[in-house]
Amino acid sequence: MYRQGDVLIVPVAEPAVPPHVTDAAGEPRDGRGRLVLALGEVTGHAHAVVGPGRLVREPGPFGPMLLHLPDGGRVVHEEHAAISLPKGWYRVIRQREYVPGSVRIVAD
Repeated sequence: MYRQGDVLIVPVAEPAVPPHVTDAAGEPRDGRGRLVLALGEVTGHAHAVVGPGRLVREPGPFGPMLLHLPDGGRVVHEEHAAISLPKGWYRVIRQREYVPGSVRIVAD
């Protein structure tokens, strides 16, 4: 398991990845060619993956994302140390917080 700020990255077994995810096109890259896992609403900083890979969002308001890194990759952020990830599949989960009457994704 890996954590960078409010982003948790958990390795998952490839056979556990649903077929609809393995066939999905995935999220587009940003202007700098990165796969953005979480964008800071306040700072504009991003938790992002550099290198080859694919990021697929699962349905639902808090739906986690699945990240496939065929050759491994690095998670970078302007205020955190980079994290190297070995090749494989990962579930990316954003931290949530309770506010009276609801649950929301933590704002960065």
